[in-house]
Amino acid sequence: MDDDMNIDEGNGAVRRKGRGFKAGGVAEVSADEPRYDRLEAHQKDGDTGKAARSVEGWIVLVTNVHEEATEDDIQDKFADFGEIKNLHLNLDRRTGYVKGYALVEYETHSEAKRAIDEANGTRLLDQEVQCDFAFILPPTNPPRFSRRVPSPSMGQPGLTIPYLNLQSWAMAPTAEPHLVSRELSEFFQSPDDLLKIAAYRKKLAKEKASIDAKLKSGVKEQLDATRDGLKKLFGTRNNVQTIRDEMASIDKACRDTATDVTMFDQISRVSLVHRNFAQTDEMVLNLTELYDKLDVVAHMLESDRQDILGPAPNLLAIHLQLTQLESFRNQMMHQAKTTSTDARITLTRYFEPLNKQLNAFEEYIWEIARNVLPIVRAGNGSVIVRLVKIAEVEGREDEKAIAIKLVKKAARMDAASKFKSMIADSRRIKHYRSTMMSKVTESIKEAFNSAYEQDKDSPAAFLENLQKWMWKDIVRIKSGVVPLFPPDYNILAFYMKQYHKSLDETIRRIVDNNPDAAFLLTLHAWLKEYRESMDELEIDPDFLQPPLLDGKEQVLIDDYLKLIVKKLDEWTGNAMTSDMDAFAARQEPPELDSENLYGLDGAVLMFQIINQQVDVAIESGQSSILAQVVTESSRVMRSNQEQWMKLIEKEYKRLVEKPEEAPGGLVEYVIAVANDQIRCADFAEALSARLEPRVGGKYKGIIVERMNDAIDGYLDVAKKCTQTLIDLIFNDLKNAFKSFFTPSWYDGTMAQVVETMRDYLGDYQAYLNPSLLELLVTDLIDTFLITYLNALRRSSKLRMPAAADRIREDMSEAFPLFCSHKPAKEVEDQFDVIELILSLLTASKSLVFLSYWPFAKKHGPNLQFVEALMKARDDLDRSAVNEVMDSVKRKVKDENLGEPEEPTIMKKIVAQSAFSALLGR
Repeated sequence: MDDDMNIDEGNGAVRRKGRGFKAGGVAEVSADEPRYDRLEAHQKDGDTGKAARSVEGWIVLVTNVHEEATEDDIQDKFADFGEIKNLHLNLDRRTGYVKGYALVEYETHSEAKRAIDEANGTRLLDQEVQCDFAFILPPTNPPRFSRRVPSPSMGQPGLTIPYLNLQSWAMAPTAEPHLVSRELSEFFQSPDDLLKIAAYRKKLAKEKASIDAKLKSGVKEQLDATRDGLKKLFGTRNNVQTIRDEMASIDKACRDTATDVTMFDQISRVSLVHRNFAQTDEMVLNLTELYDKLDVVAHMLESDRQDILGPAPNLLAIHLQLTQLESFRNQMMHQAKTTSTDARITLTRYFEPLNKQLNAFEEYIWEIARNVLPIVRAGNGSVIVRLVKIAEVEGREDEKAIAIKLVKKAARMDAASKFKSMIADSRRIKHYRSTMMSKVTESIKEAFNSAYEQDKDSPAAFLENLQKWMWKDIVRIKSGVVPLFPPDYNILAFYMKQYHKSLDETIRRIVDNNPDAAFLLTLHAWLKEYRESMDELEIDPDFLQPPLLDGKEQVLIDDYLKLIVKKLDEWTGNAMTSDMDAFAARQEPPELDSENLYGLDGAVLMFQIINQQVDVAIESGQSSILAQVVTESSRVMRSNQEQWMKLIEKEYKRLVEKPEEAPGGLVEYVIAVANDQIRCADFAEALSARLEPRVGGKYKGIIVERMNDAIDGYLDVAKKCTQTLIDLIFNDLKNAFKSFFTPSWYDGTMAQVVETMRDYLGDYQAYLNPSLLELLVTDLIDTFLITYLNALRRSSKLRMPAAADRIREDMSEAFPLFCSHKPAKEVEDQFDVIELILSLLTASKSLVFLSYWPFAKKHGPNLQFVEALMKARDDLDRSAVNEVMDSVKRKVKDENLGEPEEPTIMKKIVAQSAFSALLGR
């Protein structure tokens, strides 16, 4: 960077940078020099390396960003720290991937600082990002390229140009560690390679010097750009102030005219009368000549429309004449707003021929837009130029009309009244440019639809003919159409995207019509040829996104694979339908298997079919076919699982809501389905183990993932079955639980509950898979405790100490039942919550907080539950309850007590209570 740098600020004042500075670091400044604003900084100027604010806000530089990250990924990660004003994610034009850094702008320093503190070192898409401020303040003794200019009028420090945070910026393109280690391992492969260290060090030194040079050049460019931008900013500020002063002078002159001119009122009235006479005369003349002008326009329009591909010599003349007549109509209709209804109706009828000509003209130019390519081929490209010119003119008029509406919407009628153009606000917004481009899109779609209909019965012929005309169209567009449009239209990109989109839609239509397998293979090869042809035509790949068929060309498979999939759906569907019909009817009990457990036939038959098809796919020797068969098999299994879920839910709901209509045997069939799901999960796991060694690469991952999905689905259905079996128990016990903690409960009602559960568990134990029975008992205990504690929480009054004694007796009756199906130690662990709650119930007012602490450490604060418990105790009045809760809350606050890491049973109780309270509202 050049140390001697002069900056011409205008008015003959020159500031020198570098060695031109005096010892204090500040050069003398001309008094005529413009005053500079001060860039905000959070720290004092003397703080070295502290954050500096940009013109708009506080910018955070995020480095080591994953190359596949998107703006949504950055937005999601950094939006929690504050409102993001702006976000920039720079892409590499060559590769299309992220360059490795992002800029995130916040409104306040605190938001940016929080983002840096909390996001720095965290992971984004499996890559650790670093965060820092993009700009920092210069040190107390600034380097040669820093400057501080004092304000000549205020005597205060002026502008401080912040440093780019070069250390953070240099880290933006950081290479991943595994790439460096890989390069070193390739370079040093034997002990003799250690002799190359010196050469390798020299090579790295050269690369470092090259990077340093690029950084230095980049810094200079950044500083030059910043300096130029500031100069333009200061110049613009002066210009704005000048315009503001001139407008103020004009406004003052307008206001002062009435007082400075003695005969202003008389002159104003005479001028108004003169203007009215002139306008009236002009309107009468225009009304008289309207139909004659329309006849001329109609004749010119009819002449041009005879040949849609012709030169259209009258196009601009027609547009000019119609624009003038339309403006006259708008002015007349605007002034007629204050007249009678009959007058407005008469004017509307009078202008009806004009409206028809306007519609006819628009139909004509849209027909031209639909025939851009044929017109260019006919050698009349100038017609397209004129069409674009008309669209541009109408676009500017649309902008004016929109501006007028915005001014009036903002209630600035005083400003609007000073401009004549503000009066005529009756213009219709036409959107000619967007409409013209939509007509071009329609023409492209029509071309593809016509080609499709022509070869509808022969898709291969469609592809063959497509190459004949589509490539010619693209060549003509590049050579003949693109030069006719302004650059901001990006017409080549527009055409290519529309051609690509229409082609994709047409191919999808063909594929959806189930063509033969031979065509699918032909199409697969043609898609590859299409990409190669686009490369030869030098079409930007960005114009061809998303890829045809979303890039899923592997879905184009042969007839053999399609036949396998079809048979798989048909055979497994038949097998499972019979099982589901038997489940819904339940006329006969389910069959017993060799282990004397309930089961159904469909599961075994389905896996026999799947294994047969998998064996055939293995014999084909193609991993892609095998992966597809497994994927389809997984799909079939997941579909059956979803059907079982819905059927079980439906039949349970029917039993609960309409028990008289529901057939019996639901328990037996739910047990049979649960056993089948475990059996199917075992089958699927065995199949996965058999297939995994036979494939490699990406297909191995696909097969493992699909089989795991199927296994998880079977376990989910089994879980649904066990939960339904528990729900059946508690459906029979719902009346018994309603009596809990009521006066009748003190006489003892738990025996009925225990005996009911004992009967159900006896049936379950006889016919349910032992592993499922173990899970069912664990969930049953949880459900029992949740139901019991929810009843306790809803109780309005507890007679103490009788209530505590009754709870102990209830638990002593239920405990042996569960111990007969599960180890006593595990049951004690689940019942521990009852002991903790009993301690709360029996503690005196002064010692409640001591009993509360063990409960809260294990299950969390649960303040609502504890408060409901204290209020229900009849040995505590309201003041005592308040004292207890105050001491409990202080304990929670002093100990900074939060929720446990793993949710406990109390979480379900609180959640259910909150839901019940919501329903109560």
